[in-house]
Amino acid sequence: MKPFENILFPVDFSPPCAAIAPYVKRAAEMFGAKVTLAHVFDLGSSVGLELYVRPLPEVLADHHTAARNQLSSFLVQEFPLAEHSRIVLSGEVATRLIELARTGGFDLIIMPTHAGHFRSTLLGSTTAKVLNGADCPVLTTQHAEMMVPRSLQHREWVCGIDLSPCSEWMLRFASNAADAAGATLTAIHAVPAREANGPIQFDLDEEAYSSVALAARLELDKLQKVSGFRTQVRMALGPVKEVLLEVARRRDADVLVIGRGSGDGPSGRLRDLAYGMVRDCGSPKLRPTVKSIR
Repeated sequence: MKPFENILFPVDFSPPCAAIAPYVKRAAEMFGAKVTLAHVFDLGSSVGLELYVRPLPEVLADHHTAARNQLSSFLVQEFPLAEHSRIVLSGEVATRLIELARTGGFDLIIMPTHAGHFRSTLLGSTTAKVLNGADCPVLTTQHAEMMVPRSLQHREWVCGIDLSPCSEWMLRFASNAADAAGATLTAIHAVPAREANGPIQFDLDEEAYSSVALAARLELDKLQKVSGFRTQVRMALGPVKEVLLEVARRRDADVLVIGRGSGDGPSGRLRDLAYGMVRDCGSPKLRPTVKSIR
């Protein structure tokens, strides 16, 4: 079974959106998936004054027609009209995209960040809300006005694994997706260091380091057996974000897979760690969500 069959590509006709289009096309070809382009316009944020002088249905119809015409002429070489569906919706953009992904049977959303400083300028924006609220995985990248997708011939993926109840699902998901892409997957677990600013250490001698590292190795070995993951989950000593970024850099990773829980609080959906990863990592990021654990 293919990990992704229906990709949702939200478009707003911006340069970053056009720049990521070749990557969307390449991902679709790699997974054998269909791509649907969707544009959402929000009357409340753009035509407040117009609504005072014209009836709402008339304004809505005009803007829908204009959006439909613009969408029909956007990226037609990459996504021919006869082969790729195009959807126009109105309302709050992120909310409508999340609803569309849920009700339309989409199993992957690909969209750019639209920001050079993700943490400071994207918080509360459309991409952040979709990352936080979508039930399906979301693939995003660093901001780029003229981005050329990396060659996927290298096909190195990295997946961050913790020891939460979601870990088995995450490892299965990352392994299946990497297999479908013909990629080599490196799974990594970070063990907190005694000193916050200490150096990152790889290939730990767990028994010599601490009981925490030894316990983590035992749990990771169990996880590996249950999930069927064939390659040992590596361990490293250091802060989670820095460990994952360093592994992605060393492996020259094409994709970095990081999880997101389904609850609130420190282990909830969109944590500061995820913001930092999207901001600082040069590889595209694939953020799955866990809807249920069996």
